[in-house]
Amino acid sequence: MTSFSFHAARWFAIGSLWCTTVAWASEGHDHGDAPAAAAGNALPRFTAVSETFEMVGVLDGQQLTLYLDRYADNSPVQGAQIGLEIGGVKVPVQAHEQDVYEATLTEALKPGVTPVTATVIAGANTDRLAGEFDLHEEAHDDAASEHPWQPTAAWLVGAMLAIVLLVWSVRRVRIAPSARSGGAA
Repeated sequence: MTSFSFHAARWFAIGSLWCTTVAWASEGHDHGDAPAAAAGNALPRFTAVSETFEMVGVLDGQQLTLYLDRYADNSPVQGAQIGLEIGGVKVPVQAHEQDVYEATLTEALKPGVTPVTATVIAGANTDRLAGEFDLHEEAHDDAASEHPWQPTAAWLVGAMLAIVLLVWSVRRVRIAPSARSGGAA
């Protein structure tokens, strides 16, 4: 009977190990060396570049923050006058800090692509920049719920394999002694 318990334990251990390795991580749940993702969603933004200026606009609800730099050396542009049009609607822009400008939209932007045009006057330089907001509906995290049955299925398959191996081992041990007791002539 010791042969039976040794074989059964061995096959049960192999089945259990297989079961746990299959269930450790499913697609999208692997916690390898990937860096941790930042919490929360990134705010919508647009960029607009010309030979003279580059502008980045960051939208937080209806509040728009604009960063204006010189294209050649990335130095901030202070004291510029900015005429802004978003989706065909003129939006007043005010200097907030030395190199930050702010605007408030009268209504929130709708999902989709919205054109942005800015006219910048800074000293002797005048330029027109164009960009666009590309807003999408908030995506639901369906990746986690896409296949919620996978970990359970992996455990069930592993458990079934372990049971099959256990039954096979028991039958093998029971058949082996009776085959030997048949006697030799």
